[in-house]
Amino acid sequence: MGNYTIIKKSKKSSARCGKLKTFHGIINTPFFMPIATKGVVKTLSVEDLKNLKARIILSNTYHLMLKPGIDLIKKAGGLHKFMNWLGPILTDSGGFQVFSLSKIRKIKERGVMFNSIIDGKKYFLTPEKAIKIQEDLGSDIVMALDECTSYPCDYEYAKKSIELTFRWAKRCKEAKEDKSHIFCGQASPFCPKGSPQKVRDKKQLLFGITQGSVYKDLRIKSAKQIVSLDFDGYALGGLAVGEPAKKMLKVLDYTIPLLPQNKPHYLMGVGRPEQIIEAVKRGIDMFDCVIPTREARHNRLYLWQGKADITKKNFYKVINIASSKFKADLLPINQGMLKKYSKAYLYHLFKTKEPLALRLATLNNLEFYLNLMLEIRRAIKRGMI
Repeated sequence: MGNYTIIKKSKKSSARCGKLKTFHGIINTPFFMPIATKGVVKTLSVEDLKNLKARIILSNTYHLMLKPGIDLIKKAGGLHKFMNWLGPILTDSGGFQVFSLSKIRKIKERGVMFNSIIDGKKYFLTPEKAIKIQEDLGSDIVMALDECTSYPCDYEYAKKSIELTFRWAKRCKEAKEDKSHIFCGQASPFCPKGSPQKVRDKKQLLFGITQGSVYKDLRIKSAKQIVSLDFDGYALGGLAVGEPAKKMLKVLDYTIPLLPQNKPHYLMGVGRPEQIIEAVKRGIDMFDCVIPTREARHNRLYLWQGKADITKKNFYKVINIASSKFKADLLPINQGMLKKYSKAYLYHLFKTKEPLALRLATLNNLEFYLNLMLEIRRAIKRGMI
């Protein structure tokens, strides 16, 4: 039996509910991963995440490599122990930084040369090193190193890029299977307590990433290439990078049917609630995005329009809590974790620049997103989407 089990398929769409088994727990799909880029979800504690009932978080290889450094995290016994998080962790390989740090990186056949955003120091990240770092982090889901192209992207460049991503994917798969790569050691969450023995990690799941910008033939070719390598799961990368939402959905329409249906499908970096629902209908199981946490830090709250009902067209709203119309609004922020706090109070916190404002807004938005996924799973099981 594999790591992913489908428990319910929709008769109205390609949506499905399933269970993804990882070393640190089973996750119900579809699910959303709060972003913990540097080993922390900004403004929140691990206890907050537990109270939100978050099942999995996402951290970033590149940023953790810079600070605090992989050696320290490895010495601590892996990222789980370093941040005191007992649930599953997915780590991005650094491929997104190929896109986002385009002015301070150089792409070569062997890997990517980065200049540190902290002190300018040069780092060379190869597919093999990306795997080794993620082994040392002890993440539950490991992502292959890829080249995430920008939008718009020239066809010829995108064509060369998917070939490079395929070659890197093969090297990642080989590195993960190479017995010389070991996860050590005594304090590792993968080892028996107190064991001094070095053991190879066989618990991590390795996902491949498809690319191809918005070009149908390239997306199809990339999907077939990556699938041929038999990964534990498959991600669609290079989307939500500026292309129109309709183009992104078209890519899903002709790419997802090419992916193994008995393995999880991950749409990287998406997105807004309505985009998540449309992607689920096309067969996506996993999501991550900075929207709920980033927008919280810019006064923006995601709230249900009345009763939670994702089948309605306008089922949610986004408000700017720093707007003067909330200055004397004594109604609760939401009907969940923050029902004891008023909108007027949160308005006051933002206006006086109190750090608590950021925490409460982040709690609100992540609670909304995690409840959104719960409602999506319920809707699939009830045959509503």
